[in-house]
Amino acid sequence: MAKLSVGDQIPSLELPRDGGETFKAEQYEGKPLVLFFYPKDSTPGCTKEAIGFTEQLEAFEQLGVQVVGMSPDPVKSHDKFIAKHELKVPLLSDEDKSTLEAFGVWVEKSMYGKKYMGVERTTYLIDETGKILHEWNKVKVPGHVEEVLAVAKEHFS
Repeated sequence: MAKLSVGDQIPSLELPRDGGETFKAEQYEGKPLVLFFYPKDSTPGCTKEAIGFTEQLEAFEQLGVQVVGMSPDPVKSHDKFIAKHELKVPLLSDEDKSTLEAFGVWVEKSMYGKKYMGVERTTYLIDETGKILHEWNKVKVPGHVEEVLAVAKEHFS
């Protein structure tokens, strides 16, 4: 499956989210969206990234931009992750990995010579019509949230 990139329309989203609610993309139509895909709740890089987006959430909201994270972890795991780190960004659960696959971020990875499937840390800035404006692939966490915010400001302020 090819990875979605700039100019592509995102697929329709309807996924369970933290707190037992359901996230539907239609609820956010007409609003730009930052969608960040991350590998696993409560791991060091993912924790730093989620805290970073939480700390900058107000700045994104002032631009009218929603911020949402997604991983294959179950909702229960998201709820613990949010409670432990006081996260304010909604976290979507894609346990069957169908959305991760549709975006092309569920990929073969390799660590210490061992191959396995996992989430490639990726962030998309999506406009109010569902079109991808900007993408960040193989994200390195330090400075990432600030870079996403700067690009969002270019598009929406």
